[in-house]
Amino acid sequence: MKGRSMMCCLGCKLANHVMETNVVYEDDLITCILDIDPLNEGHTLILPKRHYKDLEEIDKVTIISIMDAAVIISIALKEIYQPDGISTIQNGGEFNDLDHYHMHVFPRYKNDGFGWVEPINKSQTPLDQVKERIVDKLNAISM
Repeated sequence: MKGRSMMCCLGCKLANHVMETNVVYEDDLITCILDIDPLNEGHTLILPKRHYKDLEEIDKVTIISIMDAAVIISIALKEIYQPDGISTIQNGGEFNDLDHYHMHVFPRYKNDGFGWVEPINKSQTPLDQVKERIVDKLNAISM
């Protein structure tokens, strides 16, 4: 990674060892580090070494590396911490607080205080209409 992005992007700095981190796993494409403000012990971030902001920007080889890392980290966290489950979360757009793609992988426990808060104003659109819109768009996208 060269140039302006690494100089300005915290995620690039973390993924490429420009800043000190606690690396738990890495390969040629990604670096996995412990989150400095963990939701639960073992909370890990998976960051691509190349700069990407959102999921749809990432090449398929890097996507595979990210998902492979999520699997092996999940296995390790389950064996070490014996959690009730594992959560994997990726926030995009305005909700991406690093402005660099990253996936969270962390152990979960019943009553750990972390939860999904549903919106007050949920969509009232019938599911068949939502399905039609999404299927039409997917058919229009060349993948």
